Amino acid sequence: MSFLSDSELRKIGFKKLGKNVKISEKASIYNPEKIEIGDNSRIDDFCLLSGKISIGNNVHIAAYCNIAGGIEGITFDDFSGLAYGCHVFSQSDDYTGRTLTNPTIPKKYKKEIIKKVIIGKHVIVGTNSLVFPGVTIEEGCSIGAMTMVTKSTKAWGCYFGIPAKRIKERKKDLLELEQLFHKENK
Repeated sequence: MSFLSDSELRKIGFKKLGKNVKISEKASIYNPEKIEIGDNSRIDDFCLLSGKISIGNNVHIAAYCNIAGGIEGITFDDFSGLAYGCHVFSQSDDYTGRTLTNPTIPKKYKKEIIKKVIIGKHVIVGTNSLVFPGVTIEEGCSIGAMTMVTKSTKAWGCYFGIPAKRIKERKKDLLELEQLFHKENK
């Protein structure tokens, strides 16, 4: 994988750009003036980022992810990440048939759902999962592969399915490792 150089990253015009950020030269970035990226975060090949997005420290966005921050935005807290092919949306058309849909239609004929999304600290989202507008995935949750998250979660749970259901508690051992990581990387 080939990453953009520091000077290439600065030229993009991000709202905030941390230290040691790695972004693939094959990623697509729209509205960079609305995107904040923290230290030591990485965005891989063929990702698409658009709209208002805030990425914390040590966040990984794997290849083929779509992060559509829209107006309200999407926040990724520290140590969170998306596996291959995930899609996170902060806005969506109304699929009930009551309104027209798609971006070619003026707003007066549509009713979009527009709500902020939060991916909490230490959250990991499995490959090909979907996260919908208004969802908060609380700290420490793991989302299994191909899960559809339509409602907010409670902290430190393992979720799986369509729609996402809590299937068990997630261990918190990683919190001790986080402390050790910070101690060794001052």
